[in-house]
Amino acid sequence: MTYAAATVAETIDKLNREYFLPAIQRPFVWKPEQVVALFDSLMKRYPISSFLFWAVAPENKPNWQVYKFAEQFRFGETHTELAETDGRKVTLVLDGQQRLTSLLLGLRGTLSIKAKHKRWDDSGAWQRRRLYLDLLVEPSVERSDSGENADIETPYGFHLFDTPPRGSEGQLWMKVGDILNCTNAESFAVFADSLVARLDGPHAAQLRVRARRNLERLWQVIWKDEIISYFTEFEQDYDRVLSIFIRANDGGTKLNKSDLMMSMIASKWTDISAKEEVYSFVTMLNERLGRKNNISNDFVMKSCLLLCDLDHAYKVSNFTNHNLEIMRRNWDAIKAALKRTVLLVNRSGIDRETLTSLNALLPIAYYLRHIDVDLTEGMSAFNVENGERIRRWLVSALLTGAFGGNSDFVIGVAKETISAALRNSRDFPIAELYENLSKNRKRPTYISDALVDNLLDLKYGNRSTFLVLSLLYEDKNWGAIPHDVDHVIPQASVNRRALMARNLPVSKIDQLIEASNKIGNLQLLTTAENVKKNGREFDQWSSGMDETYFAKHLIPRDQHLWDVLMLPEFVREREQLIRRKLRSLRADLTTDMGGNS
Repeated sequence: MTYAAATVAETIDKLNREYFLPAIQRPFVWKPEQVVALFDSLMKRYPISSFLFWAVAPENKPNWQVYKFAEQFRFGETHTELAETDGRKVTLVLDGQQRLTSLLLGLRGTLSIKAKHKRWDDSGAWQRRRLYLDLLVEPSVERSDSGENADIETPYGFHLFDTPPRGSEGQLWMKVGDILNCTNAESFAVFADSLVARLDGPHAAQLRVRARRNLERLWQVIWKDEIISYFTEFEQDYDRVLSIFIRANDGGTKLNKSDLMMSMIASKWTDISAKEEVYSFVTMLNERLGRKNNISNDFVMKSCLLLCDLDHAYKVSNFTNHNLEIMRRNWDAIKAALKRTVLLVNRSGIDRETLTSLNALLPIAYYLRHIDVDLTEGMSAFNVENGERIRRWLVSALLTGAFGGNSDFVIGVAKETISAALRNSRDFPIAELYENLSKNRKRPTYISDALVDNLLDLKYGNRSTFLVLSLLYEDKNWGAIPHDVDHVIPQASVNRRALMARNLPVSKIDQLIEASNKIGNLQLLTTAENVKKNGREFDQWSSGMDETYFAKHLIPRDQHLWDVLMLPEFVREREQLIRRKLRSLRADLTTDMGGNS
C-alpha cells in the first residue's frame, strides 16, 4: 500500500473539479470550532491524519451518484448538491470529507451560523462568516493553575467573522482565503509587504517581524508543505470499496447505520438520487404536513423492507441487490403509505411531542400500504371506522409500550396478524392485534386495570398525558384544532407562595401541588378555550356551563370539591370517573369494535 502526498493548495484546487463525494458519505457535521481547530493544527504542524480516495474508472462514472463538497455551508442543514462530472476525472473521497470540507470552507467558502435564540426560519438570524487570522497572535505554552500543573498551549488567532474585522491596536487581521492568491514566492512577497506595512507606532518593527513570521508560516503550510497524505484505491468492485469505507470510518465520528444503508440504496437506485429522495421525503413528513414530526431516515429505510414484505430486520444483509430493486419499484407506494400514516396519526393529535415509538407506526403503514386507501380523505363509514380503530390501537400500543424491547419480533407479529386478517376483511384488525401482541409479549397491550392505575399517576408535562386524556373524549380529529393540556383547578391557585401566606403546613402545600399536576386535575381544552379561561378560578370559569360541559370533561358536580384546599379529594373523585370511562372502552379496545366505535 503506497501513499502519496500533496499540498493543501493543490488539494483544495481539485475539490469539486476532480475530487467529489460519494453517496455513501454522511453530511458535513463538524462544528465551527472544529473548523477553526483544524487550521490551528495546520499552523502548529500537527498531523491531521491520512486520507482515502477512490479513483472511479471512466466507464463506471454513470453508475454512481456524485456530490459536491460544500463551499457555502449553513450549519444545521444537509448539503446534498449533485455534481456534474462530464469530461472530468472523478476521484471520490472515502475518508476525510469532514477535514477537506473544513479546509475548503476556511479557504474558499463561507459558514452560515444561526444567532442564539433566533428562529431557524428567520433569514435575519443567519450570519455568513469567513475565516480570518490575526497575524499578531502567537501561541505560547503557559503553566496551568490546576493542581496538576499541566501545560496549556494557546491557539493561533483564527476567528470566524461575518464582516471584515476592524483591527485595533495590537491586531492585524487577514482573510485566510487571500493566501490562495499567493501562487508563488514573488506574489507572496508583494502581498506580505503590503499587509505588514499597515503596522505603525513605536513597536511597529517588532510587530512586523511577528506578523511576517506568522504569514510565512501560513503560506508554507498551504503552498509548500505536503500535508495531505493519501492512499488511492483503484479497484472498481463496489463491495470492496464499501468494505474499505466502513473500515476507514470505524473511528472518530462513527458511521451511522442510516449512512451505510443510504449508501447501499444510493449505489443501486441509479435512475434517481436516493439521498435527495429520502432526505426531502423525511423533511416533508417532519415539516410540511401541518404538524411537526420526528421521522428519521432509519425509519423510512426500515419501512422500505417491511412494506415490500421483505425481512424487516434493519441490518446490512437485508439490503441485497435483489431487495434494493424491489424497494425501488415500490418506492412511490411506500412514500404514499408513510405519508398517509403520518397524516392519519397527526389528525389524532399525535406528533413529535406525543409519539413515543416510531416503530408503532409500522403496522399502520403496512395496513395502509396493502389496502391502498387514504383514510383521511372523505367521511365514508369505512374511513371513519378504521381511522378510529387505528387511533385506539395506536394510543394503547404507545401507552403499554408494546414496541419496546425486541421490536423487530413485535413488528413481525403485527405484520403477520394484519396480513392474515386482510385475507378475510379490509378492516384494521384491532382485536386480532391485541390478542396476538398480548400473547407474544406475555402482557396486555390494551388498557388493562393495572395499566389504568399506572396511567392515573402520570403528571402534567409527561409525553403520554395527552394520549390518556384523548381517550376520555368523543372527539376524533385532535389534529384539526390545536388543543392544550389544561389544569381544571388552575395552577395559579396552587401557588406555593400564596398557599404559604394562608399559613398552611408545608406537608399540605406539597400535597396540593402534587395533586394539581396529576391526570385527575387535567383536561383537554382548545387553545382558544384555554386563552379565554386564562387561569380563572374554576367556579368562575364554569359558571353558566350546562351539564354537557361537566359530562364531557368528567368533572365532579360536588361544588365544595372545587375549592383549591380540596384538590386531593377532587382528584380522587375525578379519577374514579376517569377509571370508569377507560373501563367502558374495554369492549372497543379488546374486541372487534363493530357498532361500538
